[in-house]
Amino acid sequence: MEAIPLFSHTTVLLNETIALVAPHAGGLYIDCTLGGGGHSERLLEASAPDGRVLGVDQDPAALEHATQRLARFGARFTAVRGNFRRIGELAPAHGFAAVDGIIFDLGVSSPQLDEAERGFSYRHDAPLDMRMDPSITVTARDLIHQLDEEALADILYRYGEERFSRRIARAIVERRRQRLIETTGQLAELVKSAIPAPARRSGPHPARRTFQALRIAVNDELGALEEALHGAFRLLKSGGRMAVITFHSLEDRIVKSTFSDWAKGCICPPDFPECRCGRTPQARLLVKKPVTAGEAELATNPRARSAKLRAVEKLAPSSGGNA
Repeated sequence: MEAIPLFSHTTVLLNETIALVAPHAGGLYIDCTLGGGGHSERLLEASAPDGRVLGVDQDPAALEHATQRLARFGARFTAVRGNFRRIGELAPAHGFAAVDGIIFDLGVSSPQLDEAERGFSYRHDAPLDMRMDPSITVTARDLIHQLDEEALADILYRYGEERFSRRIARAIVERRRQRLIETTGQLAELVKSAIPAPARRSGPHPARRTFQALRIAVNDELGALEEALHGAFRLLKSGGRMAVITFHSLEDRIVKSTFSDWAKGCICPPDFPECRCGRTPQARLLVKKPVTAGEAELATNPRARSAKLRAVEKLAPSSGGNA
């Protein structure tokens, strides 16, 4: 047997996520962000002896690793390459048309951050890439050189919540007139020089928000998330559960808003004597506030600090009630 490729990834909020999904024997589950296979492994263990799991990822390296890691589960595990925004098509095509639980663990995995050649991190000097799926044609370098100043500033502000977005965009446009910006190191230094010195003296690396924004834009992460949530919810059986782990406020805002909308009942004005809209909740919130990592997990995995976990349970049609 070939050695498992290097893809060491620490799964965040593992116990909490599995507890909320509550897998059982014979159940069908989807891991929409397979990554290193940590959540899939626990789902398979908890749904033994005959539960099945579909693992989806757009990263070939993640799929290769997880397939070997989970080989001992045989036909109970199925791996498929694809963007989770297409989960509504991918899952039924592999026998997962009505499922008991779905997990999303969003963001960039540790191997993607740590492999310099992927171009995700300002900590390593590498080509400006940032594609989670190597088949995507547009890279971060393309955005840096093709977008005008206004469009660049908009991406940095909208996806990175960068308050110095205009200054950074202006600096990028001025620099590229002189020479190409080819690497993460060049971009990181440029961003650092564009931000006022007092703002650089505390907090995370000055380029963190810029890199986040470009990564989200390259992979259309927020658009994909909105599509995926609705596509996945349609796959859930009544009583089925969905758990989503987010890593920044933009993702969490989408998940919180979507879950709240599903859990909302009547929307008639309060002065109506009776309901006329006929709207009933589609889901029950399983947690009122997002679950976050405890001190023990943070001590071993600092990247878990920004993680937030939310979960819902799908209700039968015309059922009522909220958590």
